[in-house]
Amino acid sequence: MIEAFRYVGLAFLAYFLGSIPFGLILSSLFGNQDIRSKGSGNIGATNVLRVSGTRLGLLTLFLDVFKGALPVFIAVYLMESPENPWSQACLSIIALSAFIGHLYPLYLGLKDGGKGVATAWGCFLIISPASAVISLLVFVLMVCVSNRVSIASLSGAAVLPMLIWYNSHSVLFTLCAAIVLTLIVYRHKENIVRLAHGTESTIWRNKP
Repeated sequence: MIEAFRYVGLAFLAYFLGSIPFGLILSSLFGNQDIRSKGSGNIGATNVLRVSGTRLGLLTLFLDVFKGALPVFIAVYLMESPENPWSQACLSIIALSAFIGHLYPLYLGLKDGGKGVATAWGCFLIISPASAVISLLVFVLMVCVSNRVSIASLSGAAVLPMLIWYNSHSVLFTLCAAIVLTLIVYRHKENIVRLAHGTESTIWRNKP
């Protein structure tokens, strides 16, 4: 019973940590602007990079990854047997809590959240490092090929459930990755529409 309360507490911690809008905080403190009123209006690293510069963009990326990885790492550290189904269920719930916190942050009234890619990657970096690394490689490859972060993000997320299953054979972790994929696609719905119309923003403006 005590163990159950411990992981419930970690799930709440994950949500509160995931809710911290680092992109908004950094842009407000060091860029003197509300990132929600600039560029795409998103608080994630990509918009921060475009609007507030590379340094703040990369710092936002690191912190968004960190807030996903930290609660999952703490949970793994506290678990005696991370491989059993009970532990996998707890880890999945904690990871989803951090991820949903980024999407629907408590501190912003459950709105104006990011798209969750970096935070989700931080969670799965702890759950399945090999899967996370390969997903990142897919992301980087698609950035180079498409010149669009949205395509790269969707591609990296799309392969994650398959990678998780291949590397862990865990139904629970694979289901968690599938839920993450579904929500990432949903959060990219406007990007998908722009991609269909050929109006999606590129990273390097000298490329079509």
